[in-house]
Amino acid sequence: MKGLISTTLMIFFSIAFDVQAQSERVAKIRAVLPVVEKMYAEYAEKNHFPGLAFGLVVDGELVMSGGQGFSEIATSTKATAKSMFRIASMSKSLTAMGILALRKEGKLKLDDPAYLYIPELKDMPAATSDSPPITIRHLLTHAAGFPEDNPWGDRQLNDKDEDLIALINQGISFSNAPGIGYEYSNLGFALLGRIISVVSGKPYQQYIDEQIFKPLGMNNTIWEYTKSPKHLLAHGYRYEDDVWKEEELLHDGAYGAMGGLITSIEDFSKYVAFHLSAWPASSGPEKGPVSRSDVREMQMPWNFSGLNANFKYPGGRACAITSGYGYGLRWSRDCEGRTGVGHTGGLPGFGSQWQILPQYGIGIIAYANRTYAGMSAINTAVLDTIISRAGLKPLPLPVSAILKQRKEQIAKLLPDWKNAEQSGIFAENFFPDRSVSHRKKQLDELLAKTGTITGTSEIIAENQLRGTFLLNGKQGNIEVYFTLSPENPALIQYLDFSISK
Repeated sequence: MKGLISTTLMIFFSIAFDVQAQSERVAKIRAVLPVVEKMYAEYAEKNHFPGLAFGLVVDGELVMSGGQGFSEIATSTKATAKSMFRIASMSKSLTAMGILALRKEGKLKLDDPAYLYIPELKDMPAATSDSPPITIRHLLTHAAGFPEDNPWGDRQLNDKDEDLIALINQGISFSNAPGIGYEYSNLGFALLGRIISVVSGKPYQQYIDEQIFKPLGMNNTIWEYTKSPKHLLAHGYRYEDDVWKEEELLHDGAYGAMGGLITSIEDFSKYVAFHLSAWPASSGPEKGPVSRSDVREMQMPWNFSGLNANFKYPGGRACAITSGYGYGLRWSRDCEGRTGVGHTGGLPGFGSQWQILPQYGIGIIAYANRTYAGMSAINTAVLDTIISRAGLKPLPLPVSAILKQRKEQIAKLLPDWKNAEQSGIFAENFFPDRSVSHRKKQLDELLAKTGTITGTSEIIAENQLRGTFLLNGKQGNIEVYFTLSPENPALIQYLDFSISK
């Protein structure tokens, strides 16, 4: 009973500490709000945005949001986090999630030829005689071989289904054979929308509403602008001849799957929070429209799209960055290992971007109502500023039971390695790779610099079978890094020591 009480108290204090740490983290982020508002205001003025709205999601909650300027100039209606902007290609990941929802239902496979669901594609002339059939996966990752079509695709939004089928029947012009490269295609996502309609037996928009929006509580996200409350609808503008000229709002249609969504910061933040909830992988209950593993699958870089060796953050910090495309999502990783996932959006009258940094548990959203307003640069700058000013660090991963156990066993063996070979905690390769005497000699040389071991730090997990902890010495610390084997139970296969910097 005493042990049970002790364990219960440990869990209680651990939870209390986590809650306190999270509260302090959020408070530090909120303190940066005046700086963030100023950054957006200056960016909006410099780029002639009539209005702008933004939001920051932290640990699953919208903790910071705001608006600047006007959502409609003629009525001087102010832009807010409730204003409903057309978010253009930010819609694409919703389409991808709809496809995965149908896969979850067992109604399709990602490697199915698309012609199984759109028969007109089967007889369409291919790029080359050795071209493979276009698959659903090709369409999801911009690998179908269709040409980049942003200027053209943006004006197809309100086309009807019969227009899409007529285009296929006329034959689509290819830039590549399917499966060999990345080329951004709005047409490809229009075809995915068609597949969702055919397989579900419902209009694409209805299926996404029922399967994604309702479970996430997104009650103010729509497809057709005429259904928006007039005081909330953001109007789009083009800045030309030193004046704002209103763009005609396009009705929803067959290309809605590539860019038709209209939503607010408040509503879309729920979708962003769901993406963040997929990290880290856990055994917790599933609460979303698709599984968390599906969300992580969406976020992986399935198609390489670029490498920028000369990339600089808006503040001027040089850091090479590589990029890829998942399922309706852009992916990037910089020279420091910072991973970003999200998407941009642009249509006549509008520009937008959302992005999450899974390692930090934060996400950002921003909309503007000017034609092709570029929001990626400012969002990247804001995230970088928040991380710097709030002193954010990547969130620690949960430590698995076996990793914690092996750490404690290593600590007990050191520094004398007594009976190490008989301990049963090392994999069969460990001592043949390097003898006990050589390992002890390496550690002794480091201890001569750091002094006697006085204790150990908590382990920092790299994953469930890999981690680092410190041996605390009187004059310095020694970093201990180890990895475990794939056996069950996992054994120590690699162990290294170095002076902690």
